[in-house]
Amino acid sequence: MPARLIDGRAIAQRIRDEVKEEVLILREEFCVVPTLAVILVGDDPASVVYVRNKAKACGDVGIRSDQHLLPGDVSSEELLNLIESLNNDDAVHGILVQLPLPPHISERKVLEVVHPMKDVDGFHPQSLGGLLIGNPLFIASTPLGIMELLDQTGIGIEGKHAVVVGWSVIVGKPTAFLLLQRNATVTICHVKTADLAFHTRQADILIVAAGRPGLIHGSMVKEGAVVVDVGINRVGEKLVGDVDFNSVVEKASFVTPVPGGVGPVTVAMLLRNTLEAYKRACKR
Repeated sequence: MPARLIDGRAIAQRIRDEVKEEVLILREEFCVVPTLAVILVGDDPASVVYVRNKAKACGDVGIRSDQHLLPGDVSSEELLNLIESLNNDDAVHGILVQLPLPPHISERKVLEVVHPMKDVDGFHPQSLGGLLIGNPLFIASTPLGIMELLDQTGIGIEGKHAVVVGWSVIVGKPTAFLLLQRNATVTICHVKTADLAFHTRQADILIVAAGRPGLIHGSMVKEGAVVVDVGINRVGEKLVGDVDFNSVVEKASFVTPVPGGVGPVTVAMLLRNTLEAYKRACKR
């Protein structure tokens, strides 16, 4: 029997509706508009689209999105000064620096400057370190979205063997730690793992975030596995994931489509993180 599709758009809409309702209540209580500052350096087409979509999503739930569009040749000093000014602005509750940055700017240095209490992307060392001990300030939106997809679909995690393909700080590593905290047994692989298929065929839950279109085929998936495809790759005019959907759908029990799977939930979790930053600021 073909796998059931995990409808990321429907799950994301439920989250957005919850955020919108809570934002409305809190705005009436505190008379302050929750605000997310988004910084875009350069004019990378994909990044421009992502920023535009995030701004629209913010507007839909009552969050103000302040966009700071900087030229691609902006100096590191100018960018860091902007972030510091946003850190000190009490009207700004969350800060998001759209990645990737131009080669002449150190991403790590930039992300370290964002105030941890405004780091709604969850990339600050304080958040990443907190995740390691189970007490992060914020968790990156994509790993958080992956867990939300599993939970809202009713997929059990405890005791399962989860295999994560991809070890990035943005997706792979945080996802692995979240799965460990939920008592899964976790294997982390990557594109250079010897005999990758040996590992992926053992997965009850397979998370693929390697940035390689069609990396995982049906022959690499255990019968009845849950497959979460985080990849977004443009092949010609088409968006495809890291999973060969047509072959995997015949083996898996659940699978996320691309587009319409992880992506919408990632944006919804960013909204939830921004709401959380706003609530903490109001309490302070």
